[in-house]
Amino acid sequence: MRYISTRGEAPALSFGDAMLTGLARDGGLYVPETVPQFSPEEIAAMAGLSYEEVAFRVMKPFVSETFSDEELQGAITRAYAGFGHIARAPLTQLGPNHFLLELFHGPTLAFKDFAMQVIGQLFQIELKRRDQKVTIVGATSGDTGSAAIEAFRGLDNVDVFILFPHGRVSEVQRRQMTTPVEANVHAFALEGDFDDCQAKLKDMFNDFDFRDEVGLAGVNSINFARVLAQIVYYFTAALSLGAPGRPVSFSVPTGNFGDIFAGFLAKEMGLPVERLVIATNHNDILDRCLKAGDYTKRGVTASMSPSMDIEVSSNFERALFWAYGRDGKAVSQLMDELKTTGSFNISENAMGALRAHYDSGSVDEARTLEVIARTYETTGELLCPHSAVGVGVAEDAQARDPATVMVTLATAHPAKFPDAVEKASGLRPALPPRMADLFEREERMTRVPNDLAALETMIKERRRA
Repeated sequence: MRYISTRGEAPALSFGDAMLTGLARDGGLYVPETVPQFSPEEIAAMAGLSYEEVAFRVMKPFVSETFSDEELQGAITRAYAGFGHIARAPLTQLGPNHFLLELFHGPTLAFKDFAMQVIGQLFQIELKRRDQKVTIVGATSGDTGSAAIEAFRGLDNVDVFILFPHGRVSEVQRRQMTTPVEANVHAFALEGDFDDCQAKLKDMFNDFDFRDEVGLAGVNSINFARVLAQIVYYFTAALSLGAPGRPVSFSVPTGNFGDIFAGFLAKEMGLPVERLVIATNHNDILDRCLKAGDYTKRGVTASMSPSMDIEVSSNFERALFWAYGRDGKAVSQLMDELKTTGSFNISENAMGALRAHYDSGSVDEARTLEVIARTYETTGELLCPHSAVGVGVAEDAQARDPATVMVTLATAHPAKFPDAVEKASGLRPALPPRMADLFEREERMTRVPNDLAALETMIKERRRA
C-alpha cells in the first residue's frame, strides 16, 4: 500500500513514512493509492468480534507493509486498554431508528482518543525501529491537543508542542493540556482562533529548513493514520445494527472533516453506509458549501461547541480529491484560490460526486440548548454541545428518511463542557473519578503571539536535544 498526495506533486510513500511525515511536501494530504475492498461476507464475519479484533481487520490492509500482524495487534491492544467501557464505542438508543455512538470513554473523554492512542503506539514502534527522534506540533480546537499529549507524554524520542486558541477552549479542555508534568509536553496558547493555529502549523510544515532541523511530525487529522483509526467505529456501529444486511446513516459533528471522511472511506471499503450527514454549528461553511457549491470564508464566531469553530476544514481537501476524480492539479488550484481569495467554487460534476455521499445541516446555539434539554428529559442521556449539534441535524435528516437507521456520533463527554450542559439541563456533569482532581492540578502553559518566526524559535529552544 502506497500513499499519495492530494495535490499530486509529492512522492508516494509507505504507510510508515506517510505517518511520520504528516503533511506532504507539496502542501497536500496523504491518502491511500487504492482503498481496500471488503466483501459482504468478510464484513459479516466481523459480527460479534471485540472492538480490538475489528480494528485489526480493518486497519491491517492499510499498514501491512510497515507493521507485522503481531506489532499491529499489540499496538491496538495497548491503545484501548485504558478505555472506560469494555465495548470501547457502545451504542445507546435515543429514539426510533436513532442511536448514539458513545466515543467518549477514552482517557481524555473525546473521540480523538480512538485515533491518538493507536498513533502513539505505532509511532513508538516505528521510531524505535528507526532510532529516530521527532518533534510533534499539533493545532487543536480543544480535543486533539489533550489526546495527543496523553498519547505521547513522557516518551524519550518525542517532544510535543500543542497550539490552541487562547480563551476559545473549555476550561476542562485547557486543563487537560496544561496540567501534565512531563518535560516533553508544551502547551502554547496562541493569540487568535483555531484557523490561525492550523495555519501556523501548515506554515511550519512548509518551512522545510525548520521542518528538517527539528524532525517535525504532525498528529492532527492531516495525518492519515488519524483517519484510519477512526474508520473502525463506523464498522463496529454498523455491525451492531445489522450490517452488511442493513444500511446505516451517520450524523457527524464536523469541523475539520477528518471524522466524517473516515466514514466515507468505510463506505468505499464496502460498508453499507446510506448517507453521511455533515452536522455544523453556526460556523456553517461546510453546510453552505454542500448546499450551494460555494466555499467562502466569512469569519469564525465563538460558540458553545468550540471544537467545531473552524472555517478552513483541512480534511475537506481529501473529499475534494475524490470528488474531482483524484485530480491533484484541480485540488491544488482550489486550495490556492482559498489561500489567496478566501473562497472557491466547486464544479457541477464534483458537487454531484459530493452529494452522492454527503448531506448537511446546521444547528444554532438556541437549538443546541434545546436538544440537550429535550434529550435528557426523554432519554436520561446528557449530551455535550457538539453531540447535540449532531443529534439536531440527525433529527432533521430522519424527518426526510425515517426508514434508515441513523447513528449520531457523540464526540465528547458532557463533563468537558459543563457550563453549556448546565445551562441547558440544570445539571452540572461531573468528571469521571480518574479526573476528579483536574481543577486542583497546577497549570503550565505559554502565551504565544500569532507569529511564525517566534513560534519556531520557541520550539527550537524548548525541544530536547
